[in-house]
Amino acid sequence: MKTVTIIGSTGSIGKQALEVCKKHNIKVLGLAAHSNVTLLAEQVTEFSPEYVCIYDDTQYNQLKELLQCRDVKLLCGMEGLCFLASLDGADLFVNSVVGMVGLLPTLTAIEKGVDIALANKEALVAGGELVMAEARKKNVQVIPIDSEHSAIFQCLRGNHKKQVSKLILTASGGAFFGKTKKELASVTVEQALKHPNWSMGGKITVDSATLMNKGLEFIEALQLFGYDYNITPADIEIIINRESVLHSAVEFDDYSVIAQLGVPDMKIPIQYALLYPERLNCEVKRLSLTDYKTLSFYQPDYETFDCLTACIAAAKTGFSAPCAVNAANEEAVKLFLNGKIPFLKIGELVTSALNLPLLPITSYEDVIKADKAARNLVRANCKL
Repeated sequence: MKTVTIIGSTGSIGKQALEVCKKHNIKVLGLAAHSNVTLLAEQVTEFSPEYVCIYDDTQYNQLKELLQCRDVKLLCGMEGLCFLASLDGADLFVNSVVGMVGLLPTLTAIEKGVDIALANKEALVAGGELVMAEARKKNVQVIPIDSEHSAIFQCLRGNHKKQVSKLILTASGGAFFGKTKKELASVTVEQALKHPNWSMGGKITVDSATLMNKGLEFIEALQLFGYDYNITPADIEIIINRESVLHSAVEFDDYSVIAQLGVPDMKIPIQYALLYPERLNCEVKRLSLTDYKTLSFYQPDYETFDCLTACIAAAKTGFSAPCAVNAANEEAVKLFLNGKIPFLKIGELVTSALNLPLLPITSYEDVIKADKAARNLVRANCKL
């Protein structure tokens, strides 16, 4: 029986990961959530983990009260997340938290030698070179959960590393596909949170609307596959598939293209990561291409969606640039969701982070320094 720990268990990815655990008899050793103590307590009751962590320490006492009759060890804060990441007996560490909070637990799991199923973009965007270098050193496998990177990961299986020509990264186009900057000037939070195909959290949905999500995934793809497959930024193509059926593809030296297709349901890549290398029945709708009849493909509008352009520039620049655009975006999206800046201001702030001094990323402390500088830039720009 496989044993896993999951941080971010009350989010969309975490909840679906637990459904996979239930269906396929995967033992849950530890669970962690940010602040949703009610749902976390329900998950503890159902899955009986030995350890449970609430990141928001102000909710610790409430969680303790809810679980007073259960035999479980309670943890809190970053220390608790890192404890879960290094548990003895875990075969897989599932990281599905959102934001920079996911980086240190990822590094901790790698240091322990635990394989990682990763849905936390920021760990690879902000500290990717550090994370992947340590993973190679410790012989730790990083299995992507993002549908696009999972698709590439699957397409590469069984193929020679030296025969890869190009990675084809797909995007849905988000809520504002085809819109001009003039049309986006008056976008509301409610409009930005209406994704055409996927059900996701608020921050990720806004990132999809700005195409920042695809920019971050561009950087992630470079970190995940660049070293082993000799992939450079020039070897990654982004295309928009409005139906979200073709999840990504790989072109080989003979110009054969292998793609992974499926209905737009995150349960498929989540289950693949948790069960890898096995493939078992998944509780999703089966893909019928005749139901779709046609699939549409477009090039992104790099001029209108400047978050995407900024991320590609950051990927080409390297050093602390990816960390800077990510941190600037996190701060900007918070401000947008709180009604403090307009939608288009997000792209402006992310682009401005490219002007920060470049720093080498050789340690966790380097990442935190670059991250802080970008956040301070955003706050200063918005006079906060």
